[in-house]
Amino acid sequence: MNIAEPALLKRDETGIAKVTGILKQRFGERFHTGKSVREQHAHTTTYIPSQLPDGVVFPENGDEIQEIVRVCSEHEVPIIPFGIGSSLEGHVNAPGGGISVDMSQMNRILTVNAEDLDCVVEPGVTREQLNTYLRDTGLFFPIDPGANATLGGMAATRASGTTAVRYGTMKDNVMAVTAVMADGRHIKTGQRARKSSAGYDLTRLLVGSEGTLGIFTSLTLKLQGIPQAIAGGVCPFPSVDAACNAVIDTCQMGIPMARIELVNELGMQAMINYSKLEYDPSPCLFVEFHGSDEGVKEQSELFGEIAESHGGGPFKWTAQAEERAKLWKARHDSYWAVLTLRPGAQGITTDVCVPISRLAQCIAETEEDIRESGFIAPIIGHVGDGNFHVVVLMDLENPDEIKAAESFVARLNKRAVAMDGTCTGEHGIGQGKMKYLVDELGDSVDFMREIKRALDPKNILNPGKILPPK
Repeated sequence: MNIAEPALLKRDETGIAKVTGILKQRFGERFHTGKSVREQHAHTTTYIPSQLPDGVVFPENGDEIQEIVRVCSEHEVPIIPFGIGSSLEGHVNAPGGGISVDMSQMNRILTVNAEDLDCVVEPGVTREQLNTYLRDTGLFFPIDPGANATLGGMAATRASGTTAVRYGTMKDNVMAVTAVMADGRHIKTGQRARKSSAGYDLTRLLVGSEGTLGIFTSLTLKLQGIPQAIAGGVCPFPSVDAACNAVIDTCQMGIPMARIELVNELGMQAMINYSKLEYDPSPCLFVEFHGSDEGVKEQSELFGEIAESHGGGPFKWTAQAEERAKLWKARHDSYWAVLTLRPGAQGITTDVCVPISRLAQCIAETEEDIRESGFIAPIIGHVGDGNFHVVVLMDLENPDEIKAAESFVARLNKRAVAMDGTCTGEHGIGQGKMKYLVDELGDSVDFMREIKRALDPKNILNPGKILPPK
């Protein structure tokens, strides 16, 4: 299968007609079949063409999701859960048509248990909405993928982001979920206890399943105390290799970094121009530390010494909130900054993750591959856990560029897997990376297919995602 031409699944026109009629009668103005709404629910942030659903429904609670699933199950019509649509690998496409289930109306924060450092939210709550709500409690939810994604979507793709090096990914921060399964049953996967040995870990089976095994109706999440002090800054390096080696030494020293982000020279040039940063264009690490006043001061100074030993520096760090906010806004705006390097082009983002001991080699080989391919493609990464992104700027109207980009992405994924890494650290498989899953996991994919068949025998939950055709 060509990435630019995702597979189509067999459509049941009779079943789809029956389901759309039933849902229109049941949900009225909360069910839409207009083309513009359907297009909004199949857009992709990559060069995978959109595949529109036949209808979009906006449920308000778990009981309504059960109704939708039971109707679709009876007529064997696909269901595609939808959060905000920020997924990067065609996760929300409808290759066999069907019903998009938009979770935006399920956006209530149900409980906050401040003493236990946890909360229960509906899947349509966004991470910024939750943190705004928590502000007066002294707590926050730490996972930050950059986009203001829904927490249900973040759990579905096992998202992470800039703070994963300290706080982990979604799989580490979701304690339990409630979900509607393919047969319409509404299940709960766990309690609020911080640990359990009770049965199979269904929570982690569903987290990262990309809507192919169940549809979340609530999530129980771990919270963290807002640090007493936060310090951070930017440190330049003479080369990517030097920056990566500084990361390795920092990790081995046990310095508790909250964030450590690499931006290569081309990426820094874009960010300097776009965000008016006062730095020279060279590979840089964006670093942040959380803790006490004395702790973050000591950690910042230790990191500065490590950087200097690798030819880096000076490390300009600050505990001033406004200065730090400017730096991290520039980091989060990096996608828009990169687009200025080739006006009119679209930026296609892909990611891989490798053991940090292989990080410098993987990035160096990738940069050489980019040069030989002739692409403008900056590298930006969450290098504290070996994860990095490449943003390929390309003309989507040029078939030769699309073909060359696909070849580059294939080489990047195979390179990472050969280094005992993964084809995706946080974007997920969706449609775009199915072909690399077998390379990475081999016969394990057959067992994934068995799980899918057992839990969704009619293949109605987000079909055509994760599992490549056998």
